[in-house]
Amino acid sequence: MTKATTPAPQVRGPSDHDVRDQIVDAATEYFSLYGFEKTTVSDLAKAIGFSKAYIYKFFDSKQAIGEVICGNRLHVIMTAVDEAVADVPSAPERLRRLFKTLVEAGSQLFFQDSKLYDIARMSASESWPSAQAYEAHIKELVLQIVRMGREAGDFERKTPLDETVSAIYWVLRPYINPLLLQHNLEKAADAAPQLSNLILRSLAP
Repeated sequence: MTKATTPAPQVRGPSDHDVRDQIVDAATEYFSLYGFEKTTVSDLAKAIGFSKAYIYKFFDSKQAIGEVICGNRLHVIMTAVDEAVADVPSAPERLRRLFKTLVEAGSQLFFQDSKLYDIARMSASESWPSAQAYEAHIKELVLQIVRMGREAGDFERKTPLDETVSAIYWVLRPYINPLLLQHNLEKAADAAPQLSNLILRSLAP
């Protein structure tokens, strides 16, 4: 299965993964306490015990740090979705699992920490590369499922492929985009099976 990858944020200075990971881990903890938007690189530097200039050797901006944190969280969701649909023999069941897992994983990760949710919200509103890669990954999964269903005779073939994929993605979008998910969370668990069943009926040959 083809997986979309998150573009790496611009990194400066030595390729010292231990230090970069230390900065990201500390930033994740700090942002979870004080929020992303209200925190400056100077605040973060003081909390970590590094100089501001030293942090800039590894990341060119606060957004670059946020990109890594957001990318890490979105990667967890993508991994959960990939594992949920892997080796499932039928396209209809893959589609059901896609809906269910997106709702469950997205709700858990985006709302278990309201401060870190701000990063996901900003990444979606400003179309950060991590958010774009996440959406592209979901679209690719939908495309693969539709193709699989058509080849097996489970789905109709009259509608143009790109139109079908786009329509399914738009139905999924309220449960993918954190800006929209916050307004759909209360009924998301009930909506996921109903929407997937409705789509599957519309895809029947």
